[in-house]
Amino acid sequence: MDITKDKLLEMYRSMQRIRHFESKIRDLATANEIPGFVHVSIGEEASAAGICAALRKTDRITSTHRGHGHLIAKGGRLDKMMAEIYGKRGGYCKGKGGSMHIVDFSLGILGANGIVGAGLPIATGSALAAQVAGRDDVTACFFGDGASNEGTFHESLNLASVWKLPVIFVCENNGFGEFTPMRTVTSVSDIAVRARAHDLPGVIVDGNDVLEVFKVASEAVARARAGEGPTLIECKTYRWEGHVVGEAAILGEYAYRSKEEVDSWKLKCPLIRFEKWCAENKKIDAGELQRIVTETEKELDEAIAFARSSELPAASEVTDDVFA
Repeated sequence: MDITKDKLLEMYRSMQRIRHFESKIRDLATANEIPGFVHVSIGEEASAAGICAALRKTDRITSTHRGHGHLIAKGGRLDKMMAEIYGKRGGYCKGKGGSMHIVDFSLGILGANGIVGAGLPIATGSALAAQVAGRDDVTACFFGDGASNEGTFHESLNLASVWKLPVIFVCENNGFGEFTPMRTVTSVSDIAVRARAHDLPGVIVDGNDVLEVFKVASEAVARARAGEGPTLIECKTYRWEGHVVGEAAILGEYAYRSKEEVDSWKLKCPLIRFEKWCAENKKIDAGELQRIVTETEKELDEAIAFARSSELPAASEVTDDVFA
């Protein structure tokens, strides 16, 4: 599959925006500058960037508690995202959604979700809506390995397969459900094999290789648009940070993974791998890539300034925009 230079630059920019945003969010949370819990996806940038690069603006996504990267890859604005996480009125949800509930319907972002597995039926419903309306739009559903053990996973795959719905189920398998190793609570080593039970394709891809993720996603999207039904894509990846920022048991006395394990995955950094590939294949010179880094740093600085200067919601607004 020949990938255009513009598409390569788009994916690299997505990964840089995710890495910079998540790294800064981690630092701000550690400094107690932002409220609540935040879950960052440092190390997992390629799955979000590769999947969303295969989508168009009218396509939709559902996300998870670790959803900043998905929203950014789908075109989310860093300033409005940052303000939302700060709990400010200038955020996507006027500061009331926070890190785990950012929505932008205009970009096809149906929302992150703090409930494990909850995005699966939402994405299936979105795909059904597109089918009924006669649109060839596709919905991509991001979820983790832990969600594949929820009932909503099997219910959604079954219904999507029966009705041949235009939905792509994307499992970001980072090996852990919170602090529990997947291998200790899951009957299979590869989530993708579960697709067989529902008669749909299941594909395993290196989740740290954005080019491979994009190729697999493009094939799944084309299949969905053609009315051939859903695909389950399993992206094998890894989160460098803890389950939640501030977690004390990443390493040390109560560690659930070793420093050697974390370091081995850092050697598979999605950004470094992409930069190396570009150099070896003479696709994009280092200067162009560095310009994207510089532009991303400036965008992030402006996003933080916007969030800090934005107002908090007034107490009188506590019941505004509440529908349940």
